[in-house]
Amino acid sequence: MPSSVIQRFEYDASRRRLSVTFTSGDRYDYEAVPPEVADGLRGAASKGRFFSARIRDRYAFQRHPRPE
Repeated sequence: MPSSVIQRFEYDASRRRLSVTFTSGDRYDYEAVPPEVADGLRGAASKGRFFSARIRDRYAFQRHPRPE
């Protein structure tokens, strides 16, 4: 199901890094994300709700603002 908040996401299992691109164009890379959390996001009916409850404020991240 499309999300009104999350444009796309990718998970690098070898680095346990979840990259989330928001509809604003900003990308955040979340570190040390367990594979089951990434799988949960993939299968969630509401990506935004899952992200808010299980990822945001729980993992260290690096922000990459959208290119101007």
